Amino acid sequence: MNISYNWLKRYIDTDLTPGQMEKVLTDIGLEVEEFEKIETVKGGLKGVVVGEVKTCIEHPDSDHLHITTVDVGQTELLPIVCGAHNCRAGLKVLCATVGAVLYPDGGDEEFKIKRSKIRGVESLGMLCAEDELGIGSDHDGIMELPQDAPVGMSAKEYLHIEDDYLIGIGLTPNRVDAASHIGVARDLAAWLRSEGHDVRVKMPDVDAFKADNHDHEVKIRIENPEAAPRYAGVTVTGCKIAPSPEWMQNALRAAGITPKNNLVDITNFVLFELGQPLHAFDLAKIEGGEVVVRTCAEGTPFTTLDGVERKLSEKDLMICSAERPMCIAGVFGGADSGINDSTTDVFLESAYFHPVWVRKTAKRHGLNTDASFRFERGVDPRMQVYALKRAALLMKELAGGQISSEITDINPAPAEDFVFEVSFSKINSLIGKVIPEDKVRTILDALEVRILKEENGVMTVAVPPYRVDVQRDADLIEDILRIYGYNNVEIPTQVRSTLSYAQKPDRNRLMNLAADFLSSNGFTEIMSNSLTKGAYYEGLESYKAENCVRLLNPLSADLNVMRQTLLFNMLEAVALNANRKNGDLKLYEFGNCYFFDESKRTEEDHLKAYSEEYRLGMVVTGMATTASWNSKPAAASFFTLRAMAEKLLRRFGIDIYSLQTEPLKSDLFGDALTMKLNGKELLQIGVVSPKIRRMVDVKQDVFFLEMNFEVLVKSTKKHKIAAEELSKFPEVKRDLALLVDKEVSFSTLREVAFSTEKKLLKQVSLFDVYEGDKLPEGKKSYALSFILLDKTRTLDDKAIERVMKNLTAQFERKCGAQVRM
Repeated sequence: MNISYNWLKRYIDTDLTPGQMEKVLTDIGLEVEEFEKIETVKGGLKGVVVGEVKTCIEHPDSDHLHITTVDVGQTELLPIVCGAHNCRAGLKVLCATVGAVLYPDGGDEEFKIKRSKIRGVESLGMLCAEDELGIGSDHDGIMELPQDAPVGMSAKEYLHIEDDYLIGIGLTPNRVDAASHIGVARDLAAWLRSEGHDVRVKMPDVDAFKADNHDHEVKIRIENPEAAPRYAGVTVTGCKIAPSPEWMQNALRAAGITPKNNLVDITNFVLFELGQPLHAFDLAKIEGGEVVVRTCAEGTPFTTLDGVERKLSEKDLMICSAERPMCIAGVFGGADSGINDSTTDVFLESAYFHPVWVRKTAKRHGLNTDASFRFERGVDPRMQVYALKRAALLMKELAGGQISSEITDINPAPAEDFVFEVSFSKINSLIGKVIPEDKVRTILDALEVRILKEENGVMTVAVPPYRVDVQRDADLIEDILRIYGYNNVEIPTQVRSTLSYAQKPDRNRLMNLAADFLSSNGFTEIMSNSLTKGAYYEGLESYKAENCVRLLNPLSADLNVMRQTLLFNMLEAVALNANRKNGDLKLYEFGNCYFFDESKRTEEDHLKAYSEEYRLGMVVTGMATTASWNSKPAAASFFTLRAMAEKLLRRFGIDIYSLQTEPLKSDLFGDALTMKLNGKELLQIGVVSPKIRRMVDVKQDVFFLEMNFEVLVKSTKKHKIAAEELSKFPEVKRDLALLVDKEVSFSTLREVAFSTEKKLLKQVSLFDVYEGDKLPEGKKSYALSFILLDKTRTLDDKAIERVMKNLTAQFERKCGAQVRM
């Protein structure tokens, strides 16, 4: 929201400088995001003064130049060569002296006046035309001033040119009441009064409003009072389209609006002055002399001011004539009903439209206008008639119009004040400081909040409806505080508080850490109901039906037990997406799983039979990598999921090689593994069995992991972060290809390697596995990579060879391995 400093001072008497005003507005909650000096005339006409041409003779070497002497109020006359046809002795002019910088036509290109010689004659300035000064477009000779123009007066002072300041306020959505100059002046006056200044907002006088005749009464009919709680209108006839006066054009430019003509500019001026959007219709285009506020049939075509044809929704509120729609209410005007250069008679609209209706319509059509911005947030429901009077009087003054009807105001349910109670004790409690009661009353009065009753420290207050965001005591206390000043609430030297410490390790923090990691790696979090079908568990050995926690009064057979595993919920999500052609999925879910074990029930504690575990489930299915110009498509596999699981565990500081990995036989999986940490099962991972997939009608392969998150959380309790200096000596890498029995795992080879070389061996990795016809039956080939490092010296070939020979010997002895050459 752009506010003009000069425009604002029309409504409030204050000697605050622009810089001081910027600080005050920010302090009272209207944060200033932009502050800029605006020169009404670019360059400010510095160095341009009123001069008088004393002599004027023909230039001997030119048929159109003149040699003049000009009095600019200095001790000596200035010699200036001028080519204007109207240059003559005795003429009062505006003279740009040496050093002045002009911006012709108001453009960005500067023109600096320098001492020069023109055809052999010295010239110390320039006699200026309107366009050369950037104050007009006339170039037909130099500007001729009245004879009483005081010589030597600066052009800026003579022309009454005032610089302005643009104050850009970042309005929060709840402060639409400050989306106008009057609104900002209201807040500023409240602050000044709280500081002891007797300042009131000066509202424009509309007492002169009266109908000049009743020749053009327009009927108004509201067919949708929910969407248009208030609608008012008046006609002004006999207007003459012309440019707006300079003061109005300057004000609109400061607000970021390009002036168009006097009628359109008046509606924009009132919008930014009062915050009430107005719309001016060409009266001649209102067929039937009637305005109807209604909706139109779905798909009705309507062309807006921007020339775009739009298809209306049956939920779009329209302003119509007796025959056709003319305007999208509160959002955008129509192409065929607005003001044009031939308009003389105007119907002015001022309304309060329901914010939700306007917001939905604006969003539906992708429109965002100054009017919709305000209607969406809620304009003052009591401003409509006042705004009409203000605009009608301006049209009389600036366009020569006549008010040709009374104001028609349809307002079946006038807006009422927001009435509630607020206590001084709560004010002091929420603010954190005791504010004198008289100070509170002064601030409330300054905010136009009436105190209806005060009893036992409790006030019953009435807040005007233009403050749509102040409907309860906490809202009002916030207003009191911002006017009182956040900076006036001292920071206490003591903190009186009960300090609570998060349990360590903090499960919620670690859960968020895991969620962030998975989401950043392409997984999508889902959340599902902990209630599920009991039929899923019938016949299972992994999760027996007898261990389900059953509901006594289930809503349906599909929600009759609490889940023992996240698998079925995640398979349902896979089925839902796959059935809608979205089968490439990476999903994860955090949730509790619930168990019942009758054998654990005791006489003392029946609840011991019930338990729960917090788990993390992960699913991958479909394509892990889609086709693109630089990569081939790759289907998701067991290793896609395992790789992500290992990355996650490493993120939590788990040494994945310390996990005890074993094959898992489960009726949930085909091939699967279980991983244990410190003897406790951490996770199960595998390909979901076809039988389980058929239960939820999933046809594609699904890879599932379920982790006991509590085990992971507890494992982080002993983790410590240690730092050490980087080695000054280089690492050495050696590779080895081994032929081993199929039963021999990489983890076995890794354990043998580290038990053989404990000092120099830093890392063992597997980079290739081969099984095929070229190998003996029952054999496979592993390609291993070894990283060796001595932190005290650079390893030589002799030491490296010794280590590799020891490793080879131990692989042969303990694992029956053969080195492949």
